[in-house]
Amino acid sequence: MAKKKETKKQEVTEEVTQVVEQPKVETEVMEKPLPTPKKDTWEIKDRTYFLTSTTNPISRSVRSANIYYFDEEKGYERELKYCENQRTPFVDEMKGDQRLSHIIFRDGSLTVPKNKQTLQKLLSLYHPHRDSLYKEHKPIRDAEDHLDWLEFEVAAMNAANNLDVDMAEAVMRVEKGSEVSKMSSKELKRDLMLFAKRSPKLFLELVTDENVMLRNFGIRAMEAGIIELSGDQRTFTWKSTGRKLMNVPYEEHPYSALAAWFKTDEGMEIYSNIEKRLN
Repeated sequence: MAKKKETKKQEVTEEVTQVVEQPKVETEVMEKPLPTPKKDTWEIKDRTYFLTSTTNPISRSVRSANIYYFDEEKGYERELKYCENQRTPFVDEMKGDQRLSHIIFRDGSLTVPKNKQTLQKLLSLYHPHRDSLYKEHKPIRDAEDHLDWLEFEVAAMNAANNLDVDMAEAVMRVEKGSEVSKMSSKELKRDLMLFAKRSPKLFLELVTDENVMLRNFGIRAMEAGIIELSGDQRTFTWKSTGRKLMNVPYEEHPYSALAAWFKTDEGMEIYSNIEKRLN
């Protein structure tokens, strides 16, 4: 009897073991990536602001009330006010009494210490007159702007040094007009280099403008008495016969319109005719 009980117990144990050891079907769990928190780029530091005008008055007030900022997240304009006893420049977030404070630039500048965060954020982030009436002094950004300007200057000077006479004349005619026709090659080269150094961005735009040579060609034709522009600057004609060449579209510069017209089939024929006469 004891052996039979033992045998039955072993059979039950084996059945339980078999049940326990059955393989489990694992369900793959998709883990969602944690949201990346927005980095606050605002730096706690002293800040200095300068008026953008060329003259620096002894004192200049900047509005500290009745100004508004359009909040894109909220979708409406929010009223701003500078109150030293408040922790925010937004009126709808203020609590308790609002004691209005003045914002005054002395000798063209205003330094705001780091403990006045409300005023700093009003001036740097929300004030409607920032970057127009005044600007924040940012040494790194100023250095980057200066570097960009120097790179423009170097590129313009190199381009000026490599320009041929015809292109140099075309570019300088934009700057000096008909005076270019009376300049020697050395005077032209000198003024070209000075122009490139003084206004490098404009100079590079002119050099890469495909119409600048055509505009200069049209002006030369005018100065040579080959073509003529009417007094109202609306029509180009042959000087010798008075026959109309083209009408200038409304509100378009005459020589820009002429340059564009020279690219048409009719204009190309006239261009070739004028070129022969100029040579």
